[in-house]
Amino acid sequence: MNPAPMPPEPLPLAAQLQGRAAADPAHFWALVPCAGSGTRAGAGTTPKQYCPVAGLPLVLHTLAAFAGVERLRSTLVAVAPGDMFFEAHGGGSYFTAACGGATRADTVLGGLRELRTRGAGERDWVLVHDAARCLVTTAQINALIDSCAGDQVGGLLAHKLADTLKTASSGPGGIRVVSTVDRGDKWLAQTPQMFRLGPLTTALEKFGAVATDEASAMEAMGEHPRLVAGSALNFKVTYPEDFALAEAVLAQRMHAATLDRFGGAHRAAPPSPAAPLGAGATGSAA
Repeated sequence: MNPAPMPPEPLPLAAQLQGRAAADPAHFWALVPCAGSGTRAGAGTTPKQYCPVAGLPLVLHTLAAFAGVERLRSTLVAVAPGDMFFEAHGGGSYFTAACGGATRADTVLGGLRELRTRGAGERDWVLVHDAARCLVTTAQINALIDSCAGDQVGGLLAHKLADTLKTASSGPGGIRVVSTVDRGDKWLAQTPQMFRLGPLTTALEKFGAVATDEASAMEAMGEHPRLVAGSALNFKVTYPEDFALAEAVLAQRMHAATLDRFGGAHRAAPPSPAAPLGAGATGSAA
């Protein structure tokens, strides 16, 4: 009697992912929440993302870095309802949607819904990036995609903590040190943060009210995002003195990327459901 045939060995995870990707290729999209007021920046009534840095509004430097990433299907800038800034600063490498909400999570969720209407699928990757991180580079964005495109969860740019970290307490004697924290496993979370559209939507719907970023929402779902080394220069412009530092860095780079991108041809924005490729409507595409 012949022995029963042995079941085939399961494919390694990498081969499974590769086969799945070949059958159902995922696309890459960027989503830039741009609906905040940025009051800590001391910019008066002008949101910090629209304040000039090195001769151009801050957010245009941010978008220039994403315009250089050829693998991106397009970049969505999620603005607050009534925000007309991009009517005067249009560019084919991105499109806008008035889907800004009361919180960052609300804005990102609105952006994810908008991406679905533009053809994004549940398995597509979405890179969420702070509008005020204007010093991110195309190379850093590409490094994140390279590191996470084959990952089951996704990941984020981060910077390993270099400074000594203290915990503190406040009292009659002022703010005083309580203890020194081991910094060996501490990282500063940055953006972009890259996750698949479907799981990110679920995570934000469940934990967006308490999550401080997209990665923390995914962590609350039991996931462990990959950390990809970023740069100390990829900081978020938050306080008035940050503008001077960003200006100095951009001046050193001669901000050529921004001038090149916004002075020449750009990739067309994806079509809206009722418009042909390249067409745009006020408040939904620029």
